[in-house]
Amino acid sequence: MAVPLLVRVAGVCWEGCRVPGSVSRAAATPADVRRARAETATNLPAALVALWSVRDGLLTESGVAVYSAGDIGERNATYEVAQYAPGFLLIGDDGGGRGFLLRADDPESAVFSSGLGDLEPADFDVVSADFASWIESLRPAPSC
Repeated sequence: MAVPLLVRVAGVCWEGCRVPGSVSRAAATPADVRRARAETATNLPAALVALWSVRDGLLTESGVAVYSAGDIGERNATYEVAQYAPGFLLIGDDGGGRGFLLRADDPESAVFSSGLGDLEPADFDVVSADFASWIESLRPAPSC
């Protein structure tokens, strides 16, 4: 099933595109965001909160997920991010064992990628200079 996708983060806008298999999600509520802050015990990057204010998480056609406010605490706890990568926040994954992370204390954080079995920050790869650029890179081809 394909559903319309609308995302606005730092000027990035996807309108009218269809992402097969994507689940339509309303915006996260303020209570969802407060719970996510409490569960992760970190600062939530403003760009991520901005995404949640429009759409509570993403799932792209290629399988990349950006976690919802309701899922982010559980994912960070499951992968013990606070223990193995203090100061980082796991924000999504590729569905194949790689996670995407941001520095929780840096509003301009690059987006990092790492195998979920090795959350050693020294081994992280930079996949984008910032969250908005990364979201833009996930955008479906213009033919949508």
